Amino acid sequence: MNYKRLGNFIEPINIRNTELEVTTLLGVSIKKVLMPSIANTIGTNMKTYKIIEKNQFAYGPVTSRNGDKISIALLEDYDKAIVSQAYTVFKVIDEQEVIPQYLMMWFRRPEFDRYARFKSHGSAREVFDWEEFCDTQLPIPSIEKQRQIVAEYNTVTQSIHLNKKINTNLEATAQALYKHWFVDFNFPITEESCPELASGSPHLIGKPYKSSGGEMVYNEELDKDIPVGWSSTTLGKLLSKKGYIRGPFGSALKKSDMQKKGIPVYEQQHAIYNHREFRYFITKEKYEKLKRFSIEPDDLVISCSGTLGRITLINKEDKIGVINQALLILRTDKEIMEGIYLKCFLDSKKGNMMLLDGSGGSAQVNIAKREIIQSIPYALANNTLIEKFTYKLKIIQFKIDKNVEQSKKLKELQSLLLAKMTQVATKPASV
Repeated sequence: MNYKRLGNFIEPINIRNTELEVTTLLGVSIKKVLMPSIANTIGTNMKTYKIIEKNQFAYGPVTSRNGDKISIALLEDYDKAIVSQAYTVFKVIDEQEVIPQYLMMWFRRPEFDRYARFKSHGSAREVFDWEEFCDTQLPIPSIEKQRQIVAEYNTVTQSIHLNKKINTNLEATAQALYKHWFVDFNFPITEESCPELASGSPHLIGKPYKSSGGEMVYNEELDKDIPVGWSSTTLGKLLSKKGYIRGPFGSALKKSDMQKKGIPVYEQQHAIYNHREFRYFITKEKYEKLKRFSIEPDDLVISCSGTLGRITLINKEDKIGVINQALLILRTDKEIMEGIYLKCFLDSKKGNMMLLDGSGGSAQVNIAKREIIQSIPYALANNTLIEKFTYKLKIIQFKIDKNVEQSKKLKELQSLLLAKMTQVATKPASV
């Protein structure tokens, strides 16, 4: 095979943000993409941060902090950004010899991660230094073959991005419908949800409640008008018994408890980015001790530290696991409403604002205390209307889940394409 030394094709870049011309701060995620950083930069001297430009790479040499993943990513979504001084920024010397996207495909291979971990060294922390990195051997086919490989991979990637965009639009549709029904109170008048109004004015059936003159009454607890028949309550009363579950104290779940296999540990990133790729696991014995922190289908898992108020809904296909210290579980009383319905409220502009109200902290911002969250006021509709809206939500969620499942299969295809790189890259052009 025609393997060549990586260092022959790349060179480091060390341009600092001395003029503060760049404000977009990015970090390398576990998915090996550059994303907006969630680090607290208050009081930080941003002049020392490194500038990275489109089609350049950011690489973190420390390999003992991300499990089996090596921190490396290619900047594609921005023309220019800044990254921490801890990263090495580098670029391809000649893009007529090596396409940056082809190189990034190689870095996404699990074999590369294993190689980097094997070559890492150090006592307090393991490092895959620049010299070792440059000594990496990889196949460099013709530029035409590289373009072919990249194009095939990008076709799959674009399909995944399209599914994500469709799901974003579906989620926006759910939010728009929630606002129309439960904020603007323009839910459709039906015989079930508004029996008195429908029977007295049958011509109003199907019309929006408030806009059609539906009766509103002032509620003192909520300090606003709400439809007749609705009541005021608090978020805490919407939850099941022991339905407010904050993650375990640090002493209960330590880094030394983490395994490479077993029962997964849900982290901040699962709520923030709504994915199900796990870095850490615990044994069955440890799980039994932490069982009260385990998730169930229809739970809402919420980020509580740093990036606050991001919510992921647990579905029946998700792996059972425990949450870590930076997460919170809200579990609804199913006699009142399902979690999918409550998520719509907490994702809304007003609901999320109330969820974050009272958050504080000095070094690290934390979500408000239990009593503040449980006292969030809520205008409760009748069961018929909640059930009808939940049914619509489930239809939207079904479409979202189908797209997620399709994307999962596409990601498996991506992995297969990466696995075949050494074969495809070195085959004769006639094959």
